[in-house]
Amino acid sequence: MSDDAYLFLLPDRRPRLGAPLAVVGDLECAETPAVRGWLKAHGVSVTSDQVRILPAQAKAFLPEGAEHLPVPLSEEEALRVEQECAPQSITDMESELLEFRQTTQGWEALVHRALEAGVPGERIARLTGLDPQDIGRLMA
Repeated sequence: MSDDAYLFLLPDRRPRLGAPLAVVGDLECAETPAVRGWLKAHGVSVTSDQVRILPAQAKAFLPEGAEHLPVPLSEEEALRVEQECAPQSITDMESELLEFRQTTQGWEALVHRALEAGVPGERIARLTGLDPQDIGRLMA
């Protein structure tokens, strides 16, 4: 294990920097007492979206004042971290936005069907993340 990376806690209201530790996959360092103690001290788990990892060469991108911990990685692990942290191309991002639009275009019809099936409006809001006021307008 020679390559280093940085685990860090992403402060609220920050752009999503690095990759979530859970997305990178199993890393040997995540099983060490140092990392387990660091996570426990901050009251977070390995699966928290707030626990992020950046390759060592991206240290300058660590948010100012963010709690961080240098960790060793194997060559294969370092490659996975770099791949997960690589920015998406604009075309990939635009494709995701188009998919989102296609997914959300029929939201009103879906909510109507759920209401007709007897799903309460509050439950629909919780399951979909939609604004309860938008659901209330459809119920009226």
